[in-house]
Amino acid sequence: MVSPRYGYEGVNTRDDLTIGLLPPTGSAPAEWLVSGGLVAYDEALAAMAARAAAIARGEAPELVWLLEHPALYTAGTSSRPQQLIEARFPVHTAGRGGQFTYHGPGQRVGYVMLDLKRRAPDLRRFVTTIEEWVIQTLAGFNVHGERREDRVGVWVRRPDKGDGFEDKIAAIGVRIQRWVTLHGFALNVEPDLTHFSGIVPCGVSDQRYGVTSLADLGLTVSMAQVDRALRAAFEPLFGAATAAQTMPSTENNSPRRSGASSSGKASR
Repeated sequence: MVSPRYGYEGVNTRDDLTIGLLPPTGSAPAEWLVSGGLVAYDEALAAMAARAAAIARGEAPELVWLLEHPALYTAGTSSRPQQLIEARFPVHTAGRGGQFTYHGPGQRVGYVMLDLKRRAPDLRRFVTTIEEWVIQTLAGFNVHGERREDRVGVWVRRPDKGDGFEDKIAAIGVRIQRWVTLHGFALNVEPDLTHFSGIVPCGVSDQRYGVTSLADLGLTVSMAQVDRALRAAFEPLFGAATAAQTMPSTENNSPRRSGASSSGKASR
């Protein structure tokens, strides 16, 4: 059975799942790396795959890698051609579970490379814990994020838009190789929300469900503040983290696109 939520076998309901994936006592802490600038997507995938393979071989510590990408769309393993409405930006095959999503400046992407064979070989628990990590991060800014059984990601209710309206503030898509996780989450801080209009984000076409960001919700939050909140929420769920050595050179030193705005709304 393949889950429509994650694209992986054996993913059912999560009502009985435990949240949290602490490592065994005495384990080395995961490394924590924040990249400045915009990181090219294909180069990031290559670096992530190489690091995950080294983790699986026992040659490198686990890693959480926070970064931003240039504007682009990614297609997950469950994506369908009709969900790409207009290829306004480059389209990349991601290899992760899920459908189409957008990455771009103003969005904090977190690539999470953890050894589940050592922690707990449970994909459902991992995804649920990633959701909880984002939910707890948002709580630090007084934003109430929620998970939904039938819609992947983290959502916020929008009663200002109408009864039953909700917007996604964070997308989640993961992959596992040799029980080491790849990919992770994308949290909208202040991206240009009009860029989502070229796709059906994560395959959700119901007009009640849109896309939002911290800026769209009226919050002025820097990426550094978001990173600190992510770090604080990570450790109770996943254990200690320590500053990482740099990854292989992947960063595009071109300046961030100016004029990015969160005021636009994605058409669904």
